[in-house]
Amino acid sequence: MKKSKKTTSFQEYFEEQMKDEDFAREYEALEPEYAIIDQIIAARAQEHLTQGELAERMGTRQSNISRLESGNYNPSLQFMKKVAECLGKKLYIEFR
Repeated sequence: MKKSKKTTSFQEYFEEQMKDEDFAREYEALEPEYAIIDQIIAARAQEHLTQGELAERMGTRQSNISRLESGNYNPSLQFMKKVAECLGKKLYIEFR
């Protein structure tokens, strides 16, 4: 008789991890970075652009867009303004 594997959805896994205070604190600290990355990816998808096509519009390399979207790049404000412009968006920064 086969044992069935219990599958865990990402949401279930995430909720379990958020119970750990250290994890929750680190996640909250990184939330602004994740939020902007999500917005960039969504805007690029909305424009039906590949990373390479966005990079070409910006005059940069695809690897820079990949690093940005993976969170492995700390872009300048000028770079972020260019990303927004090339996606037909405006960049807003605010303190809350």
